[in-house]
Amino acid sequence: MPLGLVQAQERDVTIAVSIPAATHGWTGGVVYHAEQAEKEIEAAFPNIDVIVSTAPSATAQVSALEDLSATQALDALVILPFTSEELTGPVEQVKSKGTFIAVVDRGLTDKSVQDLYVAGDNIAVGANTAHWLVDKLGGEGEIVVLRGIPTVIDDERIKGFSDVIAQSKIKILDIQYANWNQDEAFKLMQDYLAKYPKIDAVWANDDDMLLGVIEAVDRAGRKDIKYALGGNGMKQVIEMVKAGDQRTPISTPYPPSMIKSAIYMTAGQFTGQAPMRGSFLLDAPLITPENADQFYFPDSPF
Repeated sequence: MPLGLVQAQERDVTIAVSIPAATHGWTGGVVYHAEQAEKEIEAAFPNIDVIVSTAPSATAQVSALEDLSATQALDALVILPFTSEELTGPVEQVKSKGTFIAVVDRGLTDKSVQDLYVAGDNIAVGANTAHWLVDKLGGEGEIVVLRGIPTVIDDERIKGFSDVIAQSKIKILDIQYANWNQDEAFKLMQDYLAKYPKIDAVWANDDDMLLGVIEAVDRAGRKDIKYALGGNGMKQVIEMVKAGDQRTPISTPYPPSMIKSAIYMTAGQFTGQAPMRGSFLLDAPLITPENADQFYFPDSPF
């Protein structure tokens, strides 16, 4: 048996996983993959206890984290923060006890707290979509944009998108938050449609919000909107891409399984002599009808 495994089995290890509850499709996928990792790691390494905790809000996540830290000796914390600002302080408190900190997706505002960071390339998610849109619109037109939740991930996506758009003659008519929520995106898109008689394209930033946008556009019967684009690679949207949908012909991947990758990498700290520290960014290539099969997982909840 490798020395690292022998050493790992000499003591019990507790890894807490703190994630948002399944408030929309993407986080539903996160919960699914976290629970899969919990089962697999505990089966492979009986000395490792993985505790998965979900929370419906930032306040609830802070409270749950404080309870976990007070009642358990945590060797590691894997956290997908509900919001970056509200969770940075509480996570810093956990780290002060010597806990290994792995952050997923939404980075903390103080990056020095993070021992490990696993995320998609949010700048590329925005920029790659914008490059495609600029090309298809011929470098001019009027668009609206939806933001997610105030987090590092949203800031990066918006920056990647806006920086590319700024180099063209395309005008962003409006940009507001819809909290990565399909219903809120539906309502916001209804407001946009009432406010702007001509919209060439919509960037919804996220596939959950995209579904709300599409519903609002279809109900209004608006034919001026040439493209409605999202991101994250939801299987329902990938099906649209595979089918050659004219309005939504592309997407970008942002797999919820990144939580599973982070949990496994964190477990690697205790199951072998392979330090898992640093930042790991997942690529965000355009998903097109030609490569959509590579990103389509029909059995996934997202």
